[in-house]
Amino acid sequence: MDFRLTFPIEPLTPAMQYQDQLLLMGSCFAEEIGAQLQQHHLNAQVNPHGILYNPLSITQAMHSYLDGKVYQKEDLFMHEDLWHSWDHHSRFSALTPEAALAGINAAQEAAVKTLETADWVIITLGSAHAYVLKENNRLVGNCHKVAADAFYKRLLTLEEVITALDNVMHRLFFRNKKVNILFTISPVRYARDGVVANNLSKAILIQAVHHMVNKFNRLYYFPAYELVIDDLRDYRFYKDDLVHPSAAAVNYVWEQFAKYCIHPEGQQLLKAVADVNRAMQHRPFHPQTPGHQQFLQVYAMKVRLLMQQHPNLRLDAALKYFESLPEQGVGNTTL
Repeated sequence: MDFRLTFPIEPLTPAMQYQDQLLLMGSCFAEEIGAQLQQHHLNAQVNPHGILYNPLSITQAMHSYLDGKVYQKEDLFMHEDLWHSWDHHSRFSALTPEAALAGINAAQEAAVKTLETADWVIITLGSAHAYVLKENNRLVGNCHKVAADAFYKRLLTLEEVITALDNVMHRLFFRNKKVNILFTISPVRYARDGVVANNLSKAILIQAVHHMVNKFNRLYYFPAYELVIDDLRDYRFYKDDLVHPSAAAVNYVWEQFAKYCIHPEGQQLLKAVADVNRAMQHRPFHPQTPGHQQFLQVYAMKVRLLMQQHPNLRLDAALKYFESLPEQGVGNTTL
């Protein structure tokens, strides 16, 4: 008897290669998958603007990279003793405008370079609801806990979303002739919008994305949303807030992503890197024993071999860890 509704996923063609340069943008779910990519040492830059939810803020950020925009003090505002950018997540907020701009423009410069040469841009759309400042009708990427009465909240139309995505795709393809785009829809439920409004928002995003995928070559869709909502389909796969997918759900989506989006050779390398990661988590009770010293030597050899076979892998920290003295090898270190 079946207790889950599974569905086939079409493998990504062309598949992502380990040496590909990746740029991920969008909601917090993009950060979850981006963290997995980085932990497995794929060349992934994640959310240069920080977490962004609505497609207009995401496309505006991409335009800023294509324009080579450098943010200035006049682009910032002060709220509750911190300097913020309406375009950026609060991770860039700081006590001084100079500190905020240093972080913003460093991420901006890296994103400009990445977008020029990226093999893949992975865009995760979270919500079609957007917030607009009442005083000047400016769309904001983050409200920074400013009072709610300072904003209009509105649902973006399908036409607005398609137009925004269409415009940035044309600019991006003109600048980067090889780039591929992979869209996903975040499975996070925005319960604060209400169940009906959340479903309407997701429906707009899904329709817009499929319109784009059907219109352009080199645009693809990965069903992260459907894997959680329709395949797992159970609140035990959500955190206690009942809106964010649990670690088990994120890992399940990651496994499917790796299986269907990454080249088979890359999948084998993923397993080897994961094995090294697990070995670095090992916490011996008696690090001075010959058995543990042999354990370190074996994994040092494995890492050296991986580095020889795949020079693009940055495993220097792992090699240093396994080549260290036993008493220095104790800890909960990651790659």
